[in-house]
Parts: sequence; C-alpha cells; structure tokens
Amino acid sequence: MKILVTGNMGYVGPGVIDRLRRAYPEARLVGFDMGYFAHCLSAASAFPERRLDAQYIGDVRIIAPDMLEDVYAVVHLAAISNDPMGNAFEALTKDINQAAGIRLAQLARQAGVRKFVFASSCSMYGYAEGGARTENDALNPLTAYARSKVGTEQALRELARDDFVVTALRFATACGMSERLRLDLVLNDFVAGAVAAREISILSDGTPWRPLIHVNDMARAIEWAVGREAGAGGAFLAVNAGSNEWNYQVHELAEAVAREIPGVRVSINREAPPDKRSYRVNFDLYQRLAPRHQPQVGLTEAIRELAAGLHAMDFRDADFRNSCFIRLRVLAALRSKGVLNERLEWASRAAA
Repeated sequence: MKILVTGNMGYVGPGVIDRLRRAYPEARLVGFDMGYFAHCLSAASAFPERRLDAQYIGDVRIIAPDMLEDVYAVVHLAAISNDPMGNAFEALTKDINQAAGIRLAQLARQAGVRKFVFASSCSMYGYAEGGARTENDALNPLTAYARSKVGTEQALRELARDDFVVTALRFATACGMSERLRLDLVLNDFVAGAVAAREISILSDGTPWRPLIHVNDMARAIEWAVGREAGAGGAFLAVNAGSNEWNYQVHELAEAVAREIPGVRVSINREAPPDKRSYRVNFDLYQRLAPRHQPQVGLTEAIRELAAGLHAMDFRDADFRNSCFIRLRVLAALRSKGVLNERLEWASRAAA
C-alpha cells in the first residue's frame, strides 16, 4: 500500500505520519510539501520526516500526475491554513486550497487512487446562532479560508464514486503540541501567553463559541478515513470531526488555562468589534461512524501537555505573536528575504 500525504511538513503532518506509520507499518508513506515551514521545528527530537519512505518538495498547484502512480490513498493537508493567511492572500487561498485541491483529486481518480481524505474545516459554519451545527445545516463561510473549503467539498462530492471514496473531515479548531508547533491557534495562543508572560490576552470579547480537537485526535480521524469504505457513510462523506464535549466559548478556554497555570492574568478586549466566527458543532455522526477513533485527549490534558512542551523548549517569548510560531509571520519573513515571490512560489536559487 502506498499513501501520499500532501502538506505533511506543517503543524498537523508530523502526527499524521506517525499515526499512519504505526497503523500501516508495511505501507510506503510519501510526503509532498512546499517546505515553507520545514525549519519551524519545536518539539522534535529528530527530523519528523524520518518516518516516511520518501519526501518530495514541490508545489501542489503543479503536482505531476506521476506522483499519483500506484497510490492507494491521498491525505490532502496542503493549504493556506488559517483566516489571517487567507485574508492576506485571498486570491492565492482560492488557488492553492480550492483549485489545486480539486485538480489533485481529479488526477488521483484518473490514476486509480481508491481513497481521498480532505482536511476540511468546521469554520465553514461561520456565524451560527442556536444549536450545534450538523452536517445537514446551512453553511455560512465568512472568510476566504472557509470559502475555499466549501468550494473544494462541492467539487469532491461530484468526483466521488464507489471506487474513489472521498472523506471530507470538517475538523474543529486544532490545538496541542506538535513537532512543528503553531501558536496562531486559540488554545495554543493562550497557553503560550500564560507560560511566557503570565498573561492571557483575549483579542475578542470572549463570547464566541469554538469547537476544538487535539492534533493527535485529528491524526486518529485521518487514520479512520483512510480505511473507510463506501458502505460506511457513502462514496462521498462530509463529517464533523471532533467531540461534543469540546465546544467552548473563548473565555472558557482562557479560564481553563488560568486554572492550570497559577498566577496568570486574563485580559479581555471588551472594546473589540463582535467576532462573527462563532459556532457550536454537533459530532454525533462521527461518533456513530468511527466509534474506535473518537477523540481521546481532553482540555486539561491538552493544556498541561502544551505547557510542559513549552517549558521544555525554554519558551519565554512574550512577543510570540510576531515569532516564527505564527505561520503568517513565517511567510512574511520569507517574502521579505526574496525567497518567496508574490505567488508564494520559491524564487530562483540565485535569490535564495
């Protein structure tokens, strides 16, 4: 069995590769990544890609058809990965996240790939008053990132068939320690602030709802999706991936961090304009379909793990929102050095 993982050198990828290596020890695992964040190692004792059989550096927008030869499953993680980056690179977000993702799926189907796993997002629910959103509820994407996920899902639905099983995992907001840590995620941001400055700064008024999922539980869901057959949910399945217990208001997350890390002050920006990205999500379908792959990590455990990981890194940067742990800052730094051009393509070797 050969499994291709795109975008494997980001925040989620190392855990996914580790999980797939343990689940499919005889599989040939191949990574394909642009390499923007390859140098952003945090909790790695060794190069995370050592678990792969091959690592390719390349642009998913122009991936060659021969990369799909003899591939059984594609796990598609590659994307402009959050709202701030999507806002900064709106046209490129549609190009990279949506157009390239659809082309990859088309190539995969033509090559005889059997499984296509797409890392989608609960952010497509946008602003949703009332009860928790199910997969049958209306979508309300408010950002370029969320719109790109909706557009990709719509195209994947048309491509799916019994011998090309597509699973769109609508992930809750990621959190937790990784070998390539990101701190531009709400819980990770709060723990970093608590560890480095003994202060948690909530940029909103704290009332928006967010569902969360630990990065290792995302890998658990991806393992399930790689093994899913069409009889378990259909040739195309879009499913909320997370846990009903992990729906929190932002201020509740900050308060939970403050309980675990003594001496922390929580500040709320009560003058902030309303954050329309507020939604609770229902994960009952995922629980029914994947009972053996349910999230295992709870909020307290995630906070303690992050704090321990940051302490082990001797993390003290109170200005971490301008650091290499913020993905938009990394792209900006690469562009300022002339290493990336305006289309986020690698510049010539001479410029590098």
